[in-house]
Amino acid sequence: MELNREIKLLAYSLVFIFISSSANAQRCDTYEYHKKYPVTNSLLNSRSAEATKPARDTNANEVIIIPVVIHVLYNNGTQNISDAQILSQLQSLNNDYRQLNTDVSNIPAAFAPLSADAKIVFCLAKIDAGGKATTGIIRKYTSEQSWTADDGMKYSAQGGDNAWDSKRYLNIWVCNLFGRSLGYSSLPGSQADRDGVVIQYNVFGTTGILTAPFNKGRTLTHEIGHWLGLKHIWGDANCGDDGIADTPPQQNFNNGCPSFPHKTSCSINGSGDMFMNFMDLTDDACMHMFSKGQAVKMRSMFAIGGARNSFLNSTVCDSNSVQRAAAIDPVATKTTISLFPNPAIKFINLESKNASDIIGQTVTVCNVYGGVVISQILLTQKTTITIQQLPAGIYFLKIGEGKEIKTIRFVKE
Repeated sequence: MELNREIKLLAYSLVFIFISSSANAQRCDTYEYHKKYPVTNSLLNSRSAEATKPARDTNANEVIIIPVVIHVLYNNGTQNISDAQILSQLQSLNNDYRQLNTDVSNIPAAFAPLSADAKIVFCLAKIDAGGKATTGIIRKYTSEQSWTADDGMKYSAQGGDNAWDSKRYLNIWVCNLFGRSLGYSSLPGSQADRDGVVIQYNVFGTTGILTAPFNKGRTLTHEIGHWLGLKHIWGDANCGDDGIADTPPQQNFNNGCPSFPHKTSCSINGSGDMFMNFMDLTDDACMHMFSKGQAVKMRSMFAIGGARNSFLNSTVCDSNSVQRAAAIDPVATKTTISLFPNPAIKFINLESKNASDIIGQTVTVCNVYGGVVISQILLTQKTTITIQQLPAGIYFLKIGEGKEIKTIRFVKE
């Protein structure tokens, strides 16, 4: 068994030596991975509790919420990254997908109008597959010192950890990858038990055990782009096409931090490559944007018939649904209470047609980690709550107590 493992690692070493001419050439292994494991229809056809619910389409301005489970596989204490490192990655991810990253101001003027808010956010799951409470973080010691891109980390029988229901959860495995690869992802339509993203532990997040220049969480931003159907911006071919109209063709991947404009024989105008795009391979500090066309492509995965449509029915980010998640969607439950606007920036308004539903009740606002960030008693049928002091992200507003509690999910921009 150990001999086979050594042979496998040697084979991968030879592949890296002869195929890759730079470290960044293997920063993302998604293209090579899908040569070995082509997409099937199993993910589209598999069934789960969420898959049996009536499909619905996305709304144009809907903020799509993706529940995440993090599988931390560690062989030593260094690889067992902290909760703080994990949460920093989640924050960075949400900033990038909501166009709230502070370095968006570094996008050259020629490309700035094309930068997009994908209106997609990510939260740690609060309910496991059995309906019980969870932190969304699974830690597991493994005897494996490193992993190759053969999906061994996705199976408990191979020393990894089995995927949770891929119709409701985005599975992310954080582990020690062998060689130069920093991560890879399945594509929409992949085999359900392989579906998810694999990331090297020391490029995950913005604080903790990190290796520059991949220390701003952009490796996961990039790989989830693949999970949502995006190709590399150069189309994995010389002057290739990624299928997105507003991303210009470029000769190959870029690494490091190119100077603008970076032009090649493939450039269609003086602006050259969109090297600051999350789907190129530049350093984290030089990645700043998804394009509007890329945002449309990613959101199309959640439309009726799309490979990620079932996530619109997933409620596993709401701890109020523990032990009854399959029966009750607290957002969809009929209530006389309304919250607006949603998303919101500075204020949210609560209003109820029935005074008894709201007056005298305690309202709490919780972040996705379950922490209470606002608590007050409602004295009128219409109340304005100030939220401008809160960081951007997903929140859950809860009114009442016990079995009578009402939960409304909202997004602070």
